[in-house]
Amino acid sequence: MTPDKAVVTAASPTEHHLPLQTLVDSEGQAKAALEIILDDLFAAGLESAAVVIFPGTRDAYLRAAGPHAGRLTLIEQNEARGYGHAVWCAREYTGTDPFVLLVGDHLYLSHESASCVAQLLAVASTYDGCLSAVQATHESQLHLYGTIGATRIPGSASILEVHTIVEKPTPTLAEQELIIPGLRAGNYLCFFGMHSLTPAVMEHLDQEVAALPEGEMLGLTPTLAHLAKSEKYLASELDGQRFNIGERYGLLRAALSLALAGPHRDEVLTDIIEITAQSRP
Repeated sequence: MTPDKAVVTAASPTEHHLPLQTLVDSEGQAKAALEIILDDLFAAGLESAAVVIFPGTRDAYLRAAGPHAGRLTLIEQNEARGYGHAVWCAREYTGTDPFVLLVGDHLYLSHESASCVAQLLAVASTYDGCLSAVQATHESQLHLYGTIGATRIPGSASILEVHTIVEKPTPTLAEQELIIPGLRAGNYLCFFGMHSLTPAVMEHLDQEVAALPEGEMLGLTPTLAHLAKSEKYLASELDGQRFNIGERYGLLRAALSLALAGPHRDEVLTDIIEITAQSRP
């Protein structure tokens, strides 16, 4: 299953500005975070993308998309009812097709020639079900991510079959239910912010939204956990890094990492040394 559509969620009432932030990409070009995300999506072969946005931000998002604006569908989430609800808002766009799902406040840096999105799609092309990218994450960060319990697929170093998904588990719960052999002590496999999903996700979200009590929020993890229990669900460890630009210094970490991966590495290192030498102790 190789999707040709993508959905990017960016509708948080408090963080919808993050994809609009400007930084310098690995080629030294100043771009909005959204444009960098779309660069990766379309370079990997996807044909179109929908961005779920906060009401009233359409013009800002079209500007931030740069040359990709013509390939976007912008969908307003008119009620702030959670991440799962934001994904559900794109149901008419995805229809009965599989789709890649990304969060708009994460940037990615691949450690190999293929981008992280391209790595995900390479695995998805060999498999018909849901697939989530994951990364080894220290237990001190578990409060930020959905975390999987899984078994490794024989003969593969990076593909796992998922049997449990827990949203932001405590270290105690993770130690009891989510340990995966082969990881360093205190590390677990957490979501990377990147998925390849089937239409079954939207079908289950339809049911969840219909039953959602007034005023309550809907996450995506319950739907993914349901699918992991009811059908084969895989995870893939990608060779790369994620940067949550909503964290403290997250945008700085992303900018530095992209700069150090590009052709201006020596210049950036020189600047870092000079800034460090001149900074107050």
